[in-house]
Amino acid sequence: MTNHLIILENIEDWAPYFPSAQVIAVDDYLQTPSHIASGRAQIINLCHGLEYLSPGYYCSMVAEARGHRVMPSLRTINDLSRKSLYAYDLSDFGTQLDKVIAASDKQSETSFNLKVFFGQCEFKGLQKLARQIFEQYPCPIIEIEFSHKGHWLISAIKAAPLNQLSDSEQDNFANALDAFSHKLWRKPSKRRQYRYDMAILHNPDEKMPPSDATALKRFISSGKRIGIDVELITPRDYIRIAEYDALFIRETTAIHNHTYKFARRAESEGLVVIDDPTSIIRCTNKIYLKELLEKHNLPMPESHLLYRNDKVGLEKICAEATFPLVMKIPDGAFSKGVIKVNNADELRSNAADFFQQSAIILLQEFMFTDYDWRIGVFNNKPIYACQYFMSKGHWQIYNHNTKKGTDSGKSAAVPISEVPEKVLKIAIKTAKLVGDGLYGIDIKQSGSRVVLIEINDNPSIESGVEDAYLGPALYDDIMREFLRRLEARKSHRQ
Repeated sequence: MTNHLIILENIEDWAPYFPSAQVIAVDDYLQTPSHIASGRAQIINLCHGLEYLSPGYYCSMVAEARGHRVMPSLRTINDLSRKSLYAYDLSDFGTQLDKVIAASDKQSETSFNLKVFFGQCEFKGLQKLARQIFEQYPCPIIEIEFSHKGHWLISAIKAAPLNQLSDSEQDNFANALDAFSHKLWRKPSKRRQYRYDMAILHNPDEKMPPSDATALKRFISSGKRIGIDVELITPRDYIRIAEYDALFIRETTAIHNHTYKFARRAESEGLVVIDDPTSIIRCTNKIYLKELLEKHNLPMPESHLLYRNDKVGLEKICAEATFPLVMKIPDGAFSKGVIKVNNADELRSNAADFFQQSAIILLQEFMFTDYDWRIGVFNNKPIYACQYFMSKGHWQIYNHNTKKGTDSGKSAAVPISEVPEKVLKIAIKTAKLVGDGLYGIDIKQSGSRVVLIEINDNPSIESGVEDAYLGPALYDDIMREFLRRLEARKSHRQ
């Protein structure tokens, strides 16, 4: 169980707040490691001085060296001390300020300061901005200076000291800490102690999630059986990432949404994370995968790249390609952004729409099979196999154009021992090219011909589908790999 501590330069700074055994002086933290139960801790560094080589600076430095999670981190302290770094990161916020401040009572001023406590501020119009800044620079107390020079801009941002807060600011700090701590600090009343804490990121509102509610419950049960306390989190819990030892993303990933942001943050905090950011980048774009497979001479359908404004290339494909072709948006998922074009006219008419979404379109030979193989690979080892059959009367697994909305074909989980050897070899070789994460390798087989279709960084694991053959053992296999990585990380730090 993680121990959570508030570190102060002077214990008297805590006088306005309720006393707590979790509040200790920085000297005690630096000089007496025995304060930290079981060697694991989440530190909130509230030292009033964070300048280079100050006690507050050493607090964060020593915390990181000990493998403790600390806010602010050394990176945050150093970034906030150099305006050139944070000014660049905050440049996108400028367009928001004029509109927000113009509608407030600050419009007649030329400058003002705003304190942000754990991502919360009094100025409702700037709450979203305050939250964004806190997420970029996780620091308990941040002071933002705004100035008007033709338009409103952020002129400075820095860590603010606890011992210089006014009475009203002390109230705001206490309320923010209380709200934050209820999310961050574990209640010590759990009957069972777990070796590690894992967050599973999911979105309850997602229509086609990679894991359904039953599967998520099975992950939680499996984790607890082997000593991992598993908790479901949502996109709102970004600031809590440092609380955990591992992050398992069970929400459809994309470079441009919060899933990639979560993965980046988790990796930077030293968590074991699946999917890792590199895997997300590589697997969510079919253009990258085409080039990767070609380089390593792995079998795939005959493929063409069509470039925006390349009319010569378009007409060449229209004249020489064998139709039908499958047209794909590079970052589509669950059969979305994928259509079949039966002739040159259909290719020309649909290309214009696709080019509004991407500068490059992937065209592949149409290869009909009754089902696609999905081989689940984790740490370069196959852990499950499933056959996905085409949706009834349709050429894809998912048909998004039915009267009921989206329809999907049947599935059949298959023992690894019954998967053709050629299919397994190609799946394992392909996974190794991407990394050592959890991947779903999609393969088509027609007679003796086997071709790679896709590498998925966030493969579906749903109750009654992928787990239909292995049952709870599938979840145990995945959680045991998390445990192996957590133990390896612990040994490396020691």
